[in-house]
Amino acid sequence: MDIILVPGFWLQGSSWDNTTPALIDAGHTVHPVTPPGLESIEAKRAGIGLRDHVDAVLRLLDSLPAGAVLVGHSGGGAVIHAVADARPEKVIRGIYVDSGPLGAGGSINDELPVVNGEIPLPDWSVFEEPDLRDLNDELKAHFRQVSIPEPVGVAQDKQVLHDERRYQVPSSVICCEFSAADAQRWMDGGEPMMAELAKMTDLELLDLPTGHWPQLTRPKELGELLLQLVERR
Repeated sequence: MDIILVPGFWLQGSSWDNTTPALIDAGHTVHPVTPPGLESIEAKRAGIGLRDHVDAVLRLLDSLPAGAVLVGHSGGGAVIHAVADARPEKVIRGIYVDSGPLGAGGSINDELPVVNGEIPLPDWSVFEEPDLRDLNDELKAHFRQVSIPEPVGVAQDKQVLHDERRYQVPSSVICCEFSAADAQRWMDGGEPMMAELAKMTDLELLDLPTGHWPQLTRPKELGELLLQLVERR
């Protein structure tokens, strides 16, 4: 099965390298995406918006005649949800890694500090303690070294959706800095940030307790959990 993996902010497709072996060993084909503007520090980021990231994944999905499983980490969850909206018949499953679907009119994060027209990885003090769980000094240094500034438009653009068939795409959320029980409680309580997720008709919530970057802090466990979900038909 083809699996498209979309990283969150500041990360390239290589961020999935320690997660994908379980999928590859099981015979699946992985497609880690490096979104436009994240190719290198020198890449041009001016004018790149959320839709550019969505369109890049759409082009990849359209090249796979049998469709694919989509995996989106953090801000990548907004991307795969827009792809599911555009091609609901081609998405076998959407897997949100410490993330969720972004509804129409929402932005991924319009509060991140902008520096010289782009968004570099901020100081660790910007993040909450649960985000940084298990992200030790060595992993922080690695993340800082490989990070690429995020295009402003990707963080601030409004999500555009059209097709409510997206709610019928089988979907899973891997809960890391928040638990599956938390997510369920928020949905039951009508929390606005969970409104899109609550509309999913085929939804599963799973726990992987760690911080916001499980592909760095618990990559093997994440890969095994993804494999379980990919093979769940």
